[in-house]
Amino acid sequence: MIYRFRAILDNDTEEDIFRDFEIRENDTMEDLHNVITQSFGFDGTEMASFYISDDEWNQGEEISLFDMSDGLNQVKLMNETTIADIVHEAQTKLIYVYDFLSMWTFFVELAEIVEEAQGTDYPNLMYVQGQVPTEAPEKVFEADSDDDFNEFDDDYDVDDYESLDFDENWN
Repeated sequence: MIYRFRAILDNDTEEDIFRDFEIRENDTMEDLHNVITQSFGFDGTEMASFYISDDEWNQGEEISLFDMSDGLNQVKLMNETTIADIVHEAQTKLIYVYDFLSMWTFFVELAEIVEEAQGTDYPNLMYVQGQVPTEAPEKVFEADSDDDFNEFDDDYDVDDYESLDFDENWN
């Protein structure tokens, strides 16, 4: 079977930036990673991960390009995981993050599952909408947008040793 996906760049511009493509269900998540990076014009050399998502686009389990866990945790790897293992009719949404320094973020959704068309090479880029900006869109986090938030507002005066519960000359 062939999976048809839409990958939408998470941006704050008025222009929608997305790519529609087809890929075989038994291809790997790494193949899906390659289709996305190539269709958006990236070289594909940066770190990346997929995250299983629910209907509200909440980030779930990670499928990583490389195992960076030092063997401490079981990590799903893109090259060992088929698309059909992760995406199906009941689980259609993924979040894809490319280049953890720039944080290019994409919402990837399964649009439909179709029969393979004879004479079509897969993966197949079907539609391109919008121009990718030169820099990743700026991310705004809740704490950044809350004017009353102060990460250091804990009522401690670090110069007031009298109120702290330890002996300043302990050694």
